[in-house]
Amino acid sequence: MAVKVSHTDFLTVFVKDFDSATSFYGDTLGLEQSKKYGKMPGGEFETGNLTLQVMEAAAIGIEFQPSKHPIALHVDDVGAARSELEEQGISFMGETIDSGVCHMALFEDPDGNTLMLHNRYAPPDAQPG
Repeated sequence: MAVKVSHTDFLTVFVKDFDSATSFYGDTLGLEQSKKYGKMPGGEFETGNLTLQVMEAAAIGIEFQPSKHPIALHVDDVGAARSELEEQGISFMGETIDSGVCHMALFEDPDGNTLMLHNRYAPPDAQPG
């Protein structure tokens, strides 16, 4: 019998410096910090449908390595959001991608974890052109 998973509760983003990460995820990206852990350098940030648990890897005995698997953060207008972040000094990896069904723009947090601004503009059943 298979385990029945109903949804994803959170995704962990390991960082080197929680204070710097708090500024980035909270102030730069504008995510609401819903929890701050008292006994370890970590906390939770809300994206609307998925909680990002941001915590220092060393606090739980893990050697930090940045994740290169992007977390796709939905925005209504990738170009406008990209411009806003660029004005705050955020560098992007290449040009904004138009896949034929969505726009994507890749960037990194201060510790090198890959993130993506994303907007799907085509209906879910649309095929890339």
